[in-house]
Amino acid sequence: MQVDIRPSDDNVRTAALAELEALFGDRFTASGVVREQHGKDESYHTPVAPDAVVFAETTEEISQAVKICAHHGFPVIPFGAGTSLEGHVAALRGGVSINVTRMNQVLEVNPEDLDVTVQAGVTRKQLNEYLRDTGLFFPIDPGADASIGGMTATRASGTNAVRYGTMRENVMSMTVVTADGSVVRTGKRARKSAAGYDLTRMFVGSEGTLGVITEITLKVHGIPEAITAAVCQFPSLEAAVDTTIMTIQAGIPVARMELLDEVQMGACIAFSELEGYQPIPTLFFEFHGTEASAKEQAEMVEAIAGDNGGTAFQWASEAEDRSTLWQARHDAYYAALALKPGSKGWATDVCVPLSRLAECISETKKDIVESGLLAPMVGHVGDGNFHLVYVLDPSDEATIQRASDHSDRMVMRALAMDGTCTGEHGVGYGKMGFLEAEHGDALSLMRSIKMALDPDNIMNPGKIVSV
Repeated sequence: MQVDIRPSDDNVRTAALAELEALFGDRFTASGVVREQHGKDESYHTPVAPDAVVFAETTEEISQAVKICAHHGFPVIPFGAGTSLEGHVAALRGGVSINVTRMNQVLEVNPEDLDVTVQAGVTRKQLNEYLRDTGLFFPIDPGADASIGGMTATRASGTNAVRYGTMRENVMSMTVVTADGSVVRTGKRARKSAAGYDLTRMFVGSEGTLGVITEITLKVHGIPEAITAAVCQFPSLEAAVDTTIMTIQAGIPVARMELLDEVQMGACIAFSELEGYQPIPTLFFEFHGTEASAKEQAEMVEAIAGDNGGTAFQWASEAEDRSTLWQARHDAYYAALALKPGSKGWATDVCVPLSRLAECISETKKDIVESGLLAPMVGHVGDGNFHLVYVLDPSDEATIQRASDHSDRMVMRALAMDGTCTGEHGVGYGKMGFLEAEHGDALSLMRSIKMALDPDNIMNPGKIVSV
């Protein structure tokens, strides 16, 4: 889509930057290199650098910074690990990028209540390392070592979502700096509440357009007594997806269930040096529970897979073997790029009801072949979500256009099946154009909420809804 870039007025910019520099001192920078780093994420979308970057260390500092920006009508773009995939951090209208990576403290752990409170810059790997000796873990795993603040803002999920849910289900409350610089806490630590509007859910997935998330209270879980992983290969994508559907319908509490098509599996075999596997459609599984229950789950899935033509059901009970398998899965993006050295990747995703998954994948794969594209597929298929990575020569405009057209058709196909334009990547500015088709009149309500909370449109402008 066309990038809506409207830089801030020079006088506004000069005044706002002078006050921000006075507030942050040597943690303020207008360095071109640093600005460029903060104007891009991991996506293929056009990066746009902010006018300056500040490195915040407290909620109060962010509140003061936002008050300065609100006074001048100067845009604010929150920045965590920079791993988002739909242009979320591009400073489309200039402004200041507020980097929260120095806000990286685990503030409180409540083992009896199974919850923790962290600052926004804590990453998921850092949190799990901190929790390791408590017998607890945080299950949301989008692959990248993303910041908890960014994961909350983009409503992230990942490979464990089929059992543990997404950030929506695992965020209990948060502290947010709103567009006028006010600091609000959206809830308490109670596991449920019927008191007032659910502000927590409103800010989860808001992508920085309603406020800056500074602290988050999360649910955590006990580390399972036993973890077993397995890999099974199939003669067709349809057989693999049918296995997925039957597993979910049977009520087997599988923790992870990941699909790789033949192209992606071949790429992973070469890139991660996986031995003993064929470049054919493949499912990766992981089972959590007691020794007996994890074994029972795996045996039930093995039987279902066998009924669908699955072969080479290989077990990985040792932690090292499991780590090798899941690292290969997490490296799928880089494995895809290795298929065509010098290329760039354009990642996209959709999600559909589980009953329509096989149909959506089949039609999408057929469209890939007919379009002459290289686009490996992976999927969190236990919840109907799958991803493509278009592997592109950035100078080949014709192929880029074919990929864009294919992506549009895939999204509209998913919407026609009562699905969504994005299961977990978020909207940013990359998928804004599909929200009207997905939400209809509800998009006007979203815009009304945005304008009520951010009347001057300073919070990450140009994302999710146009104003």
